[in-house]
Amino acid sequence: MKIMPNRMDRGYYKYQKEFEEKTLEVLRSGWYVLGNEVKSFEEEFAEYNGAKFCVGLASGLDALWIAFKVLGIGHGDEVIVQGNTYIASVMGITINGATPVFVEPDDYYSIDTSKIEEKITDKTKAILVVHLYGQVSNMDEVVKLCGKYNLRLIEDCAQSHGAKFNGKMVGTFGDIGCFSFYPSKNLGAFGDAGAIVTNDEKISYDIRVFRNYGSEKRYYNKVIGANSRLDEIQAGLLRVRLKHMKEITDERVSIAKRYSQELKNKLIKLPKIRENTDSVWHQYVIRTSERERLIEYLNKHEIGTIIHYPIPPHLAEAYEYLGFTNGYLPITELLAKEVLSIPMYNGMTNEEQEYVIKTINNFN
Repeated sequence: MKIMPNRMDRGYYKYQKEFEEKTLEVLRSGWYVLGNEVKSFEEEFAEYNGAKFCVGLASGLDALWIAFKVLGIGHGDEVIVQGNTYIASVMGITINGATPVFVEPDDYYSIDTSKIEEKITDKTKAILVVHLYGQVSNMDEVVKLCGKYNLRLIEDCAQSHGAKFNGKMVGTFGDIGCFSFYPSKNLGAFGDAGAIVTNDEKISYDIRVFRNYGSEKRYYNKVIGANSRLDEIQAGLLRVRLKHMKEITDERVSIAKRYSQELKNKLIKLPKIRENTDSVWHQYVIRTSERERLIEYLNKHEIGTIIHYPIPPHLAEAYEYLGFTNGYLPITELLAKEVLSIPMYNGMTNEEQEYVIKTINNFN
């Protein structure tokens, strides 16, 4: 049995008729940029998250860097972010000329909130929280710190559509929630796509203007903006998938629950869930000091895996100019050597789950 680490085709076939009907509807409408599909998706995604506003953008990275741009965070400013994140989180900061200040993660792969305050200086302007792997950060503590030091709070929700902290959706705790709809995401489009959610009308307005060449009205440009528009076809397809998000999330939770109950191997650490949170299990991430040997073993049994992520941002070649070396973030660096994402996707059969579980349990 051959099992891929992710299967996006299964999610397509499950709602194939709806996806294809929506595509034809948009194509036949003759309106392909900033039309009714984008407007409707923005309204529906805002409602889904319990936010007042949503602005569709071209990608998750655009959501991040435009968020910092619109908030006026740039050269000379510092932004606190966890070390064990995808490099796009950090790029959102540095594209604007600001400096990332890295904090180690906690036991849930989220920013360790007990280590944030010691990193705050008079240059600190914001905290970027990353809800990694579909898990949820300790938002109570982050919100308290932002209030105490008058800091902006941006949430990177690229992997956490629908995740909750104390019943409240991620992305709605601070100034801006940034989302990616890359095809592999739980709420995935069929190409690049992204969005921000916010409860601040001015932020919503400013991003709406910025995404369209800085123009509120065609050919009348208020600022030097960008071309970052969620297109009509992607918005329409996202509307289809959004209707099924409860089913999509429940299925992933069910797979993760089975993994957590049935995976039993002393060489492997399983992920933990923070109390009073609802994970959406974008990834099911295990840890082992025997990672390379495990990967080789699973490959022989035709089970695919992915490392999220082998090189932490502070050690990436792109950020050599920041001057970090091995040993600066020991916990982050250890995770980069040990984490492994095992197969997790909608449409994964019981037989596939059983094969993964049995194979991992037999690893020694």
